[in-house]
Amino acid sequence: MKLVRKDIEKDNAGQVTLVPEEPEDMWHTYNLVQVGDSLRASTIRKVQTESSTGSVGSNRVRTTLTLCVEAIDFDSQACQLRVKGTNIQENEYVKMGAYHTIELEPNRQFTLAKKQWDSVVLERIEQACDPAWSADVAAVVMQEGLAHICLVTPSMTLTRAKVEVNIPRKRKGNCSQHDRALERFYEQVVQAIQRHIHFDIVKCILVASPGFVREQFCDYMFQQAVKTDNKVLLENRSKFLQVHASSGHKYSLKEALCDPTVASRLSDTKAAGEVKALDDFYKMLQHEPDRAFYGLKQVEKANEAMAIDTLLISDELFRHQDVATRSRYVRLVDSVKENAGTVRIFSSLHVSGEQLSQLTGVAAILRFPVPELSDQEDDSSSEED
Repeated sequence: MKLVRKDIEKDNAGQVTLVPEEPEDMWHTYNLVQVGDSLRASTIRKVQTESSTGSVGSNRVRTTLTLCVEAIDFDSQACQLRVKGTNIQENEYVKMGAYHTIELEPNRQFTLAKKQWDSVVLERIEQACDPAWSADVAAVVMQEGLAHICLVTPSMTLTRAKVEVNIPRKRKGNCSQHDRALERFYEQVVQAIQRHIHFDIVKCILVASPGFVREQFCDYMFQQAVKTDNKVLLENRSKFLQVHASSGHKYSLKEALCDPTVASRLSDTKAAGEVKALDDFYKMLQHEPDRAFYGLKQVEKANEAMAIDTLLISDELFRHQDVATRSRYVRLVDSVKENAGTVRIFSSLHVSGEQLSQLTGVAAILRFPVPELSDQEDDSSSEED
């Protein structure tokens, strides 16, 4: 993301002009745009024209509109963002108050104006415009006959390809059908890796599977690379890292990212930091339950006691339609930072973010136990009984 201009007043009202440069920037934009904002961008509008003879025709014209945002639609697979709203600035083609949907496009600038720019939104702009934040991890999660090729960016886990091949069972004295099908499966996975993974950007490619599938696949891939003199694969051999996962489904990616060898290799990526923070929370919940809480009310009370060491919060909560609820989460984040706590904002498109959403979307690891909170939890559970 490229920041073209930033005009924010002391009362936090103002506007920002940005240019999305990569598909992931659309996800950042989705988290920036909220209902009630005004968005100015170039768009295409179908316009009816009447000739001197009275015949009516229509043609498509490119024009710049300013909309008051009413609805936002994000397609996570195609990374497309559509913003619907009413026109609030005079235009030769579109009447005031007329509805229009702008599809924001890469490499085409837009201006976003808000009455209130909060700290969470401003921090997201900083992160989106920092070139260090890019898709630096790829993963192949596989089992016999099923593989997912994913890109793990700082903000989301993108499934780039799914490979499925029916593998017949081994038969006594005849394994040829099984072996041929397995070879065909491995070949399709290799092709998907070459098609979807940019080796000049990616620092590490995880190959995760149960059993010996990953070893057999990597042996096959590099044997074929030697036979076909595939320089790209051979030159990037050191980037492939084999780790255990319980299955070939996407959710098993979290296990792979939790692996200590992976964590040390990916220590500088946000995705690994999120996974570690969630892992620490679960360990704390198991061994010292007085120092791990989730749910907004409990976490707010822990914050009042200045007890929060690490706050885990889903970015989904900052997209809440109710302004008062959204600002409540922003106040919590600001307060934890003021009290020297660490704040980790999880992407709801990451496997770790999906898990946090199941825990209400907000959780905290405390510096010290807060017995009153545990007592309140016990009281509420006994009342329920």
